[in-house]
Amino acid sequence: MGKCSEIINSLQRSTDPVRAEHSQGFFKTGPGEYGEGDLFLGVRVPIIRKLVREFRGLDLIDMEELLNSKWHEVRLFTLLSMVDSFKRHPGRGREEIYNLYMSNTNRVSSWDLVDSSAPHISGAYLWDRSRQPLYDFAVSDSLWKHRIAVISTQHFIRKQSFDDTLKIAELLIDDKEDLIHKAVGWMLREVGKRDLRVEEDFLSSLYKKMPRTMLRYAIEKFDSNRRRSYLQGSI
Repeated sequence: MGKCSEIINSLQRSTDPVRAEHSQGFFKTGPGEYGEGDLFLGVRVPIIRKLVREFRGLDLIDMEELLNSKWHEVRLFTLLSMVDSFKRHPGRGREEIYNLYMSNTNRVSSWDLVDSSAPHISGAYLWDRSRQPLYDFAVSDSLWKHRIAVISTQHFIRKQSFDDTLKIAELLIDDKEDLIHKAVGWMLREVGKRDLRVEEDFLSSLYKKMPRTMLRYAIEKFDSNRRRSYLQGSI
C-alpha cells in the first residue's frame, strides 16, 4: 500500500458520520455557498494532528497528490504536514513547499485550511522577501487568494511589522465576501493588540466605509464606549 493510501485509510478509520454531516453545514457546502461541493469524513482536528506526527517525512509528490483529495480532512492533514515540514527543514525545502502551496491554492478552499497554513507557509516564506505575491492575490478574483493574502500577514504582525496588513486591508475593504470582512477585521484587531495607535490611525479615515462585520471584528477588544463611538460613526 502506498503512503497516500495508508494516510487516507488512517483518516477513514476515524470517521464520524454525525460530525461529517454537521461539518457540511458549518462549512457552507450547499449549492452557491462558498464551500460548495466540499466533502467531509468527520475526523476531529486532534486526530489529524496526531497523524501528521505519525506520517512525518512526506515528499512533495505525496503532498501534491493528497492536496487533490476530495476529502476536506485529507487536505487539512496535508497542509498541516506542509507546515510541519516547513518549520523542520530550513533552506531549499522551504522554497519547494512554498512553491507547492502557492501553485495549489485552489485546493486551499476553506477558511480553516487557509488559517492553519497561510501564516506558516506563505507568510513565513515571504517575511524576508518581496511580499508582491500577496498583493497579486489580494487583487485576484479568488475568494481564497484574498483570504490567503491577508491571513499570511499574521506572520508579519507577530514580528511587529504592520504595513503590509494595512495595505492589503485597504485593498480588500470593498470585498463582497463576509469571510474576507471577518479576516481583515481579525488581522486589524491583531495589529491593535500590539499597537493600538497604528490600528486607530488606519481606522480613522476608513472605518465609515468598512463593512459592518469588518469593523466589528477590528474593534472587538476596544472598551465599550469606544466601540459604540465607532459603530455610531462619531469618532
